[in-house]
Amino acid sequence: MPAQTQDTFTPDEVRALEPYFTNTDRPVFALRNLPETVKGALFSRYSRSAKSLRRLFLDEFLGDVQEGGAGAATGTAGSERADRLYAKVFNEYGDDSVAQLGGAHVACEGVSNILTKVLEWGRLMAYLEQSTRYVPYTAKPGGRWKYHVPAEVMRSPFAGAFTSALDFAFETYAKWIPAMEDHFRSKYPKAAEDSDAVYRSVIRAKALDTLRGLLPAATTSNLGLYGTGQAYEALILRMRAHPLEEVRAYADMLLHELRQIMPAFVARIPQPDRGGRWVQYFEQAREATRAAVNERLAGVEPEPRDEVTLTEFDPEGEIKVVASALYSATNLPDDQLLAVARQMSGDDRAAVLRAYVGERANRRHKPGRAFERTRYRFDVLTDYGAFRDLQRHRLLTLEWQPLSPEHGFVEPAAIQEAGAQQEFREVMERSAELHAQLMQAGLTEVAPYAVAMAYRVRFYMDMNAREAMHVIELRTAPQGHPAYRRVCQAMHRAIAEVAGHRAIADAMRFADHSHVELERLQQERAMEKKRSARG
Repeated sequence: MPAQTQDTFTPDEVRALEPYFTNTDRPVFALRNLPETVKGALFSRYSRSAKSLRRLFLDEFLGDVQEGGAGAATGTAGSERADRLYAKVFNEYGDDSVAQLGGAHVACEGVSNILTKVLEWGRLMAYLEQSTRYVPYTAKPGGRWKYHVPAEVMRSPFAGAFTSALDFAFETYAKWIPAMEDHFRSKYPKAAEDSDAVYRSVIRAKALDTLRGLLPAATTSNLGLYGTGQAYEALILRMRAHPLEEVRAYADMLLHELRQIMPAFVARIPQPDRGGRWVQYFEQAREATRAAVNERLAGVEPEPRDEVTLTEFDPEGEIKVVASALYSATNLPDDQLLAVARQMSGDDRAAVLRAYVGERANRRHKPGRAFERTRYRFDVLTDYGAFRDLQRHRLLTLEWQPLSPEHGFVEPAAIQEAGAQQEFREVMERSAELHAQLMQAGLTEVAPYAVAMAYRVRFYMDMNAREAMHVIELRTAPQGHPAYRRVCQAMHRAIAEVAGHRAIADAMRFADHSHVELERLQQERAMEKKRSARG
């Protein structure tokens, strides 16, 4: 079915929006004629709002923009000259690096949680996605719950079964939000020092975190992207080669909008001998890999594994990091420093790393590139909801397997405590049945849309020690979701105990292993203090 925008606008609103957006009636659009600071603030606000981007702009940003004097003609002539220059460089010299010099903010609205993972694939882009923690999926625009029905399903005999199963999942989710909030209010009474606003926010976030596993992967979201011309070119080419119709349709919409604001950067995409060949390459490689897998792995069953398994590490990794830490402060060659580090005692190596790391006041204080000399590869099997958060880390290598019910699901303890277990499990059963029906009918590519986010998905994360520090410290913070906190706590323990890199693990001093009941409480208290300080 054709993608529809979330909003309708009055004639006056359309006139107000037109200078700043490439369209007012389609779900993919680009921002223009706005200062970079305004675009950044708008996307930041977008990630925590149930509103569409254009409605948010009208309600909260338009007045400030008009007062600041950002007008429709801003930079138009310069942009036209730049487009001609870029086209000349592309066509005559083929210098791809020029495509890194211009960027665009684009919003993609009403995209499934299958498509968001495709959109967030590229390393050299920035993303902000609508949060299931702050936005309850209880609205029914046009009388329909917020999920995508794939065109492939609509043409099949399973359209009715698909909508019935997903409607039930959303009805169960919406029904249990008030009851889950009551459960948590009973379990965690309001502290005297907390305002009503802080308490309401914390309880709502806890309830939504607990229930998000009921939502299917077809659940739609809003996504803000920022990237260079080169990044968008790579993204659209991958999307055009994708087997899902939803992905290919949004690729065409992305291209249409970007051609309005940076045409030279995406000029190669529709050319048969350039973009066309790229797309063919991606398609052929995917099909060849699939055939090789079917031929060689048919009948092989997965062995049981823990939620997190450290599958690769360098036993000398910590020694090599010490050698690299010494490197910039000496005139000795690398191999000689490595020999010196091997001869040091464990205490001496730990002392070098403590000096190199320094006195970190917070998790944003990161040590230097010496920590990039060793790496860790983790095989992870956890719920799709946690995967959605971990997948967005870009400065590492990550790949995932198709989402299915075969690895079972994660059921938060509060589901049983609140009395929701029977309906929760019925949603899981109907999700698994629908997936099986689609698979048996040969609709293997669209079957994951039917799978609830509580089901586990297998993926790997391969990262150096510096990125591991960032991921582990960020995702174990007390305000984080319990699922990904648990995954990253296990990663931290594996670095220390399995790899034996205790000095590297000790450098991750902001890795938090505490048990937290109301994850958002301290953060909401801190935010309220900041708001009070601003008056």
